[in-house]
Amino acid sequence: QVQLVESGGGLVQAGGSLRLSCAASGLFVNRYIMAWFRQAPGKEREFVGRITKSVGSTYYSDSVKGRFTISRDNAKNTVYLQMNSLKPEDTAVYYCAAKNSDYVVDYSYWGQGTQVTVSS
Repeated sequence: QVQLVESGGGLVQAGGSLRLSCAASGLFVNRYIMAWFRQAPGKEREFVGRITKSVGSTYYSDSVKGRFTISRDNAKNTVYLQMNSLKPEDTAVYYCAAKNSDYVVDYSYWGQGTQVTVSS
């Protein structure tokens, strides 16, 4: 079965950096649209960014554009979220998700999430 396992979260000061990893099993990350979402306490889940299959084009929400970068390592079957210039408002649980096609609105597979806390 498909498993997405996030890691790399933690506590960091504002202005710092973290790199999250999403290790996949049961699917190949270069054959799926892989995305990152986040959910802060009391708020709805928010799209952060995604990387398309094959070509690997990336797209980001306006709130993280220029600070966050999504990449993937096909050999390790892992997707990364490099987060720089972190702000307290980036504090959230970050989730990795996957879907096979943009003809499907919802993401089919989700990880368990990893907590990111940014202190001011």
